[in-house]
Amino acid sequence: MQPTNLSDSSRDEGSAARVLTLSTGAFTLLFAVWLMLGVLGVPIKAEFGLSKIQFSWLTAIAILSGSLWRLPFGLWADRVGGRVAMISITLLTAVPCFLMSYAHSYTALMVYALLFGIAGNSFSSGVAWNSAWFSQQRQGVALGTFGAGNVGASVTKLIGPMLIALVPAAGLFGGLVPGGWRFVPQLYTVLLLIMAVALWTLSPTPDRRPGAGRTLSDMIKPLSELRVWRFGLYYVVVFGAYVALSVWLPNYYTSVFKLELGKAAMLTALFIFPASLLRPVGGWLSDRYGARLVTYVVFVLMTGAALLLSALSAEQIGLYGFFTLIEVLGIGMGIGKASVYKYVPSYYPRDVGSVGGLVGTLGGLGGFLLPLGFGYMEALTGRPESCFWLIGFVTLASLLALFVAVGRLKGRQHLETNNLSIASR
Repeated sequence: MQPTNLSDSSRDEGSAARVLTLSTGAFTLLFAVWLMLGVLGVPIKAEFGLSKIQFSWLTAIAILSGSLWRLPFGLWADRVGGRVAMISITLLTAVPCFLMSYAHSYTALMVYALLFGIAGNSFSSGVAWNSAWFSQQRQGVALGTFGAGNVGASVTKLIGPMLIALVPAAGLFGGLVPGGWRFVPQLYTVLLLIMAVALWTLSPTPDRRPGAGRTLSDMIKPLSELRVWRFGLYYVVVFGAYVALSVWLPNYYTSVFKLELGKAAMLTALFIFPASLLRPVGGWLSDRYGARLVTYVVFVLMTGAALLLSALSAEQIGLYGFFTLIEVLGIGMGIGKASVYKYVPSYYPRDVGSVGGLVGTLGGLGGFLLPLGFGYMEALTGRPESCFWLIGFVTLASLLALFVAVGRLKGRQHLETNNLSIASR
């Protein structure tokens, strides 16, 4: 019997590794598509003559679409398996991504951005998929590694300006393939189709479906708990603000610090790298020291950086000072995204799809609302650093919420200890 058990265990580990590898690759690509307007929005803004408010809505609309459906996709992934869910999202994203390259009006841009924004829902599907294949002891590192696919936000920052410059505006093959910024969504369309084939042929079958056979009311029951919504607030800080800055910083660097698009995109990518690639480190730290302590440290560091960015103008802080504080935010976000999500399977191991979906939805909605807030605040005050007023506010609110929650938990534990002591006398 022992050899058979070892063989089964080895097979499960190999299948889990394939799920993690394929889901992370797909998530990286889908995340690149989801946030591609962070860079492409700059030449689009110039071509279409968009106002700051129009630009804010264009960069935010895809984030809205990639946020609202996270809960349904998380539930669906638990029911049908993450494999089917991830393949479906990849194919559904490819169509509007292709059409985006032929948009010639602001309305068309908004419609296609809303449709390809479905790519953002790949996160809740991937979390449910990986949670089904990894034990609770390994979920912190596994989910952190998968979540590092957030680095996809840097892909367009790195290749976008180069492709826009290299591919002539007239396009290739007699205009069959459009040029300039329009070439990028066409390239992503091809990559999405290739990824869908890879997911179909390489992912393990039969898939695991922890939600199969359960009623919808049973699956969404945990969503009535205040704790779940508090986790969502935390995720606004570490993910929503990350998404918002990923799409806002290129324009901030070009308009405030007067940098060329290529340099602005590179500096934004340097923010994205730690905010994404440190996620596995955050998972390891959370497995080792607990999600609560790691999240506490992250919120304290981010609050300090956000307050400095809020109080100082570009002239006062300078480019290097600004970049340094942005990196502090990025490091905190990278580690914090893993520590916040570590809470989900720890408290709700049977409901990762629903709870993780709601937490992801709230974080994504933060990523939608914050860029809009940035645009309106700057238009109202005339101060570009006002965007960090909003980030500082939600970060401080989350820190206070965590402090109060921990205080209440310790109070209950102290009361239970006293009651137990009295009962044992």
